[in-house]
Amino acid sequence: MDSVEDLLKRLEKLNVIGTSLSKERDITRLLENILVAAKSITRADGGTLYRLTEDGQALRFEILHTDSLNIASGGTSGNPIHLPNLPLYKESGQPNDSLVAAYSALHHQTVNIADAYTEPNFDFSGTRKFDQHTGYRSQSFLSVPIKDHEGDVIGVLQLINARHPITGEVGPFSMADQSLAESLSSQAAVAISNRDLLSQLESLFESLINLINLAIDEKSHHTGGHCQRVPELTMMLAEAVNETKTGPLAAFEMSDRDRYELKIAGLLHDCGKITTPVHVVDKATKLETLFDRIELLNTRFEVLKRDKEIAALRQQLALRPVQNSDAEAELLSECRATIDALDEDRDFLQTVNRGGESMKDADIARVRAIGTNFLWRNSDGVETEFLSADEIDNLSIRAGTLSAAERETINYHIVATNKMLEQLPWPKHLKNVPEYAGGHHERMDGKGYPKGLTREQMSVQARVMGIADIFEALTARDRPYKPGMKLSQAMSIMHRFSKNGHIDPDLFEIFALRGVYLRYAQQFLDPWQIDDVNMQGWIN
Repeated sequence: MDSVEDLLKRLEKLNVIGTSLSKERDITRLLENILVAAKSITRADGGTLYRLTEDGQALRFEILHTDSLNIASGGTSGNPIHLPNLPLYKESGQPNDSLVAAYSALHHQTVNIADAYTEPNFDFSGTRKFDQHTGYRSQSFLSVPIKDHEGDVIGVLQLINARHPITGEVGPFSMADQSLAESLSSQAAVAISNRDLLSQLESLFESLINLINLAIDEKSHHTGGHCQRVPELTMMLAEAVNETKTGPLAAFEMSDRDRYELKIAGLLHDCGKITTPVHVVDKATKLETLFDRIELLNTRFEVLKRDKEIAALRQQLALRPVQNSDAEAELLSECRATIDALDEDRDFLQTVNRGGESMKDADIARVRAIGTNFLWRNSDGVETEFLSADEIDNLSIRAGTLSAAERETINYHIVATNKMLEQLPWPKHLKNVPEYAGGHHERMDGKGYPKGLTREQMSVQARVMGIADIFEALTARDRPYKPGMKLSQAMSIMHRFSKNGHIDPDLFEIFALRGVYLRYAQQFLDPWQIDDVNMQGWIN
């Protein structure tokens, strides 16, 4: 008979357990805590926690503990449970009422058995085999269904061998034990249901994020990989910083919640690109809009060449009565020289259009000369300058393929990202996502965008993401306007950025010295991109 004092102590313990269960976020630790708590308040020597399988046809072993045999399997133990699921139904479709845990689940009832060896209503043959193999004596059983808020069974808590608090002798589970176990089961059901619901919501949320990234990917296969790779590199660097216990960033630490928050920010860091016109994102050449207008220029060159040949032929025909072969030869020579010059100008514009190298002042002057010095007859028969003002402006882009207006369009994606993310009602554990995701184009010297933040105004996480975003862009091999850089070239640029106020020098030191760049390269880059990086003299 349990004393009142003992019951009060166990009830108090039950309340403490309930509070701790409500705070646990990890489902594995939660399930293990439930079983350990149940064993503690009922003084059971062993126990098993089962969960209903996804199809609702069986019970799956989750955690298995037996103190006297020093058995701990499943959960956080690292020891997998090599036992088959307990079927709830026989092959005939009839309820499998011979197994006590299955009976509890099927009939939503607690089963309290004083001695399994004398129990006539259930099949304990498996238990007897276990006992024969281990020398154990399974005696008292208490199986309690775990039911959620809708009354559906989601698992079974089974306890074995209640021990006397003083003598340690095994005896039956008392009614007080049963009531406490049932109360704990109810609290456990709430905790499990809440954790499952939160996991489902998180899964749905991440699926929606991936849906946005898929939409960006479908718009442009050149940027879809970026949306996946930047979060990976962000987490690699953040973990390296978390592991660093010396230096300026030694105080930086991440909990599991912090990791999840940064992961979500990484996945959403370019969500604003869904608003960016695809022809700007995919602009591979300077004259590309919906198509590459260099072909129009090629056509115009052919028209000029044709016109020159026609003019020469007409002049030749005019000389026919005179039969002046020297004059004809001179005309043909002049025509060929003009055509050769046009071919050179065409080849020059084709090279310039690719945007591979920086434009010199002489190159820009030559573009303008070609555009204004030549006249061609358009489809309306009107003579006009060879290049339009827009074409001259695009071909005169000094570096890359984007004009100033197009670069503004590209840069607007981070403004759109901020607008989108700041509109969402973020829960407390994700409240920093907009700041982390929206700061990856800021610079340490305040010359970045969109807010012009300085290093001191930014979180470590936002600075980490800035490094990840730049390094991924430098090494990406799926861009339409450039091949992926080798590691040595990309790291040299990153080192220069760490010195000129572009990226955080302390984070770059960890990025370099802890080999984050190399781990990323081995996972995401082509083998030919992975070369030796000479960091001599980089780090003080």
